[in-house]
Amino acid sequence: MARARNIKNSFITQTPSPLFQLFSISPFTSLFLSPKKSPRSHQRLFTSQNFAIFFLSLLLTFTFLGVSVLNFIQSYQDPPPCSLISPSSQNPLSSNSAMLFASLASSNTYNEDDHEPAGLANSVLVPLPAQLVAGNLSKEEREFWQQPGSEGYKPCLDFSLAYRRKSAKISKEKRKFLVVVASGGLNQQRNQIVDAVVIARILEAALVVPVLQVNLIWGDESEFSDIFNVKHFKRTLQADVRVVSSLPSTHLMSRQSIENQLPYNISPFWIRARFFKQLNEEGVLVLKGLDTKLSKNLPPDLQKLRCKVAFHALRFAAPIQELGNRLARRMWIEGPYIALHLRMEKDVWVRTGCLTGLGLEYDEIIAKIRESQPEYLTGKLNMSHIQRRLAGLCPLTASEIARFLKALGAPSSARIYIAGGEPFGGHQALQPLAAEFPNLVTKEMLAQEGELSPYVNRSSSLAAIDYIVSLNSNVFVPSHGGNMGRAMQGHRAYVGHRKYIKPNKKAMLPFFEDSSISDEEFGSIIRKIH
Repeated sequence: MARARNIKNSFITQTPSPLFQLFSISPFTSLFLSPKKSPRSHQRLFTSQNFAIFFLSLLLTFTFLGVSVLNFIQSYQDPPPCSLISPSSQNPLSSNSAMLFASLASSNTYNEDDHEPAGLANSVLVPLPAQLVAGNLSKEEREFWQQPGSEGYKPCLDFSLAYRRKSAKISKEKRKFLVVVASGGLNQQRNQIVDAVVIARILEAALVVPVLQVNLIWGDESEFSDIFNVKHFKRTLQADVRVVSSLPSTHLMSRQSIENQLPYNISPFWIRARFFKQLNEEGVLVLKGLDTKLSKNLPPDLQKLRCKVAFHALRFAAPIQELGNRLARRMWIEGPYIALHLRMEKDVWVRTGCLTGLGLEYDEIIAKIRESQPEYLTGKLNMSHIQRRLAGLCPLTASEIARFLKALGAPSSARIYIAGGEPFGGHQALQPLAAEFPNLVTKEMLAQEGELSPYVNRSSSLAAIDYIVSLNSNVFVPSHGGNMGRAMQGHRAYVGHRKYIKPNKKAMLPFFEDSSISDEEFGSIIRKIH
């Protein structure tokens, strides 16, 4: 508990304080402000009846005083929680967007360029507004394009007073440094970067700009600054964690141990108990293999920090952001569109242990790769490919995703942006989908000559472009789980609850096998499941 001498004079105001008003309206005031009495009248004041009245008034005064002071201190220490906003009958899109900016307008970050506080609303990547769909559409088609309401939920980055008080020290840390090596694809790396910031905050350490490990599957050698805006990353987080570009010379060591055997679901308490003393003694801590290791159930301030990193601080590098925005506008200007994250790359089939749906020739190719590189197989070894599929562990094939979209009410004229890598089997793999939805678009089709040239063999940069175009879509559908789908689900909810449809494969695939069900009944079942 803070001592009285540490309390700042923010309690002092030019207008009469509530404490003074309490004194002024109480009978206790008469002892200070009443005119002088004669000795005789003074004796009459302390009769037994007057004494009882005086004692009762004094008790009531201090009761009200105590309650007022406690309420004042509580409201000063912790800002009120982000309240729910009553659902509006207005256009969900406009009300959700207004809600987003209103909720973030009061949260500021320091802008070192113009020395003015910049609202966090200016740093979040917000999609283009969803178009209102008009025309001769069926009920199912209208429902498919309709955006969900917010149900009153909005972004909340109101950090507690205790968090803000610690920030003054943590944001200036110069003795302890955390180095994190992030592996995997773009969105897997994003998750690890988010958790790296949170762990640096827990350990009260400065964070070195994360190191991106060379991707063994795609051979991408991109560094952090190739994909993300480093200056914006530092500036947005400077009130939370000090971010530096490299270790100072005083902390460089010829040999540094790397901690890469972290258990799953680690808590802030575990992190401090395991690493705080070591970091204080050595000055540097190197962590590797952070993916999904940090607990998803953190204290509110750390959960808010996660959102701040993911949706505000991790802005893509300017060239990527500008190109992604251009491609998104080219899709958007033509009307509403679906972003479909197809997980049909060769490595996905290898890792999941599933059949490609392209025939025996392609399945044998995948089986040989899987046998030669068994370490890539992440599917359950004790399950057959049929069991994996019915358990919802396999990506949807092109024919399955086509039937799924039709059942949901997507019109055959819908424009579909295909996000993801080159599908195994090329155009043949997409043929069943193109037969039902001929307006398929890829980034290669959207881009003008030379626009994608800087990103040849840069899979993370291409994935970032997919991310931007997908975020701007009216509807996002992943054909399989994964980091991209989860990141998009969170981001679309954060910026206004844009429609996101996750196929419930385990529930719906048995109906795909039932040939006795009519198309109308099948569509009704699929819409009910989702």
